Amino acid sequence: MAGRLLRGCGRAAAAGWAPVPRGLPAAPGLRPRRGCGEAAALQAMGFSEEQARRLLGLQPRLGPQRREAAAAAQLLLLGLSAEAVLGLLERSPGLLRMPTERLKERAGELRRLGLDGGQLQRAVSRCPQLFTLPRRRMAATVRLLREQCLFTAEQLREVLGTCPAVLLEEPRRLHLHFQYAYFRMGVQQKEMVKARLFRMPFAELRNRHVFLERRGLYRTPHKGQTQTSNPKLKDILQLPEQDFLASLARSTPEEYEVFKKLLAREEEEEQEEGEEEEDRDALYTEEDEDLDSEGSKTARE
Repeated sequence: MAGRLLRGCGRAAAAGWAPVPRGLPAAPGLRPRRGCGEAAALQAMGFSEEQARRLLGLQPRLGPQRREAAAAAQLLLLGLSAEAVLGLLERSPGLLRMPTERLKERAGELRRLGLDGGQLQRAVSRCPQLFTLPRRRMAATVRLLREQCLFTAEQLREVLGTCPAVLLEEPRRLHLHFQYAYFRMGVQQKEMVKARLFRMPFAELRNRHVFLERRGLYRTPHKGQTQTSNPKLKDILQLPEQDFLASLARSTPEEYEVFKKLLAREEEEEQEEGEEEEDRDALYTEEDEDLDSEGSKTARE
């Protein structure tokens, strides 16, 4: 439909048709085709005819309230290319439903966090959900990284620039991710940022670390110790699994697969034991409350 619309606009222009000012009737036989204005506006922004057709093709999923031009204009103002904007809107067409002011506000909030220029462009391209993330959720994550994880403002900017999806993480799980690297692995914030800690899922981080630890290839540094023979966090996180096993763990893929299954079983057993302890604690608490009630009753008698 969008393609026919654009071709119709082209034929109308070739025939000498020009848009009729609002409020004036069109000449007989020269009714303007609906949507020509949207197509022309998109092409005036720098989109090709094909790109404009693809943008207009998103309409069926959006209903009558279309905001292709407005959303595209705001994203172009961030410095994204026309092709990057098109790809972003095709992956996240829900952005087209957002009011223009909301897009402006969110871009401003990201800039205040230190993301600007190329970093901002890369962040929203990788993670378009940043525009739809609730403000309170984003603020809670930023507060956690600054106040509890103690990243400096510059380190926070680097974390958000290289791993914007960190803002989508549930704060409790994100804190666990940080604490594991800090306390169990003995890694400082500066190294976490350099290694891009939050790009690797926590489960895989734990698998790799414990595997090295049990093979005697990683030891948690003592407090105040700076020099260790441990592999660098960057290598643990960024090496492909095959290279990680060959150069760091000195093991085979088969051994690693068996280890991961055993570790998962250990975690399940620990979780079950924890739940049983919670049940026992709750039972003892109820018994203590019953005894206190009986004692109070006896005392009154």
